[in-house]
Amino acid sequence: MAMPLDHTHDPAARSWLASAQTAGCDFPIQNLPFAVFRRAGGSEVFRGGVAIGDQVVDLAALAAGGSLEGLALDAARACARPALNDFFALGPAAWRALRHALFASLKSGAAAVDATRDCLVPQSDIEHALPARIGDYTDFYTSIDHALNIGRLLKPDDPITPNFQWIPIAYHGRVSTLGVSGQRFHRPMGQTMAPGAVAPAYGPCARLDYELELGIYIGQGNAAGEAIALDRAEDHIFGICLLNDWSARDIQFWEMAPLGPFLAKNFATTVSPWIVTMDALAPYRTAWTRPAGHPQPLDYLEGEANRAQGAIDIRLEVWLESERDRAAGSGPTRLSGTSFRHQYWSIAQMVAHHTVGGCSLNPGDLFGSGTISGPGPGEAGAMIELTRGGQAPMALADGDTRAFLQDGDAVMLRGWCEKPGAARIGFGESRGMVLPAMGRRPA
Repeated sequence: MAMPLDHTHDPAARSWLASAQTAGCDFPIQNLPFAVFRRAGGSEVFRGGVAIGDQVVDLAALAAGGSLEGLALDAARACARPALNDFFALGPAAWRALRHALFASLKSGAAAVDATRDCLVPQSDIEHALPARIGDYTDFYTSIDHALNIGRLLKPDDPITPNFQWIPIAYHGRVSTLGVSGQRFHRPMGQTMAPGAVAPAYGPCARLDYELELGIYIGQGNAAGEAIALDRAEDHIFGICLLNDWSARDIQFWEMAPLGPFLAKNFATTVSPWIVTMDALAPYRTAWTRPAGHPQPLDYLEGEANRAQGAIDIRLEVWLESERDRAAGSGPTRLSGTSFRHQYWSIAQMVAHHTVGGCSLNPGDLFGSGTISGPGPGEAGAMIELTRGGQAPMALADGDTRAFLQDGDAVMLRGWCEKPGAARIGFGESRGMVLPAMGRRPA
């Protein structure tokens, strides 16, 4: 199930590109994440690229340069297009062939340094698009700590629904408002029901929130009616990014009776541009556990490989930059930090459950992991948890406070993996900014 360790994970490996060895660098040679980019300010077509240090390898140029062959060349040619779907569809053997070829061309002592150097573009000069044509987006709800934190606010005596511990709960989200890091969106409008009111009111969301999540990109799909077995699920996952599932809490609590979220979630979702591959994450696999006193998964969600290495220790942080921070140049405030290893359901279980009823997945489909909250203080992945529903506003570094997000606020999600005996790898950043509501009435 988990990808095996190989020479590309060697923590002693170095690149001839000096910036890949910079302390705290997200993109050393052991990472090699994928994105879609072009030089900013021009009319170039978007194409696939791979991050190394402070540069990006232009895969269209690399494919045309003659240094690749075989399956690695086929993969690079698929990456030369404006979206990575065709590359995703090639499957794990092609993904790994290109990773190994890139590693060989970027490592210290590589034979064709000049040919690869000619394919580099500074990351400071580029702009991104969504890395794939995302046909379907499914957002899960898989953190028991998040579920308990929210449940205790709404139903203190019965905080968690009975099904949470039996199935990876999810809903289908809106693709049209998915955006890449840097997304700016207007505060959503909708209906809310104030406590004690006899009728709802229409207006701008007053309880706007973020949700710290990971995005999971599907690689190879499956045919309708053909369920993906748990032990094969990760053959269908290309990689992982950061994802902010912005949430209008006051709209959400009124409309979620009895169905799932609608307007509360369909106005914006922000992903980071770089996709860290499952291969790159191999050193950070860890055991997936379920407390002995909890219900254990049904057979189709249970497996030895998932128990042994189904969790991934991805460290995550949320930062907030207010309008005042930007004006003063004072820097953002760290709101929380946690790890993806705490998630109650694994990504393999999400894939297996998604398809068990006959649903087909396609290359480029996106999953949201659900809000990632940990068990300790300061590990909550949403502001509603950190402020206890707005009753305990958080102090910011600039002296201001927040119960929920204000206009002009920017939220940054950051993620990385590190441990002794492995190279630190990072995810870059997912950044989104709240703009004022467009108006009280639709045009």
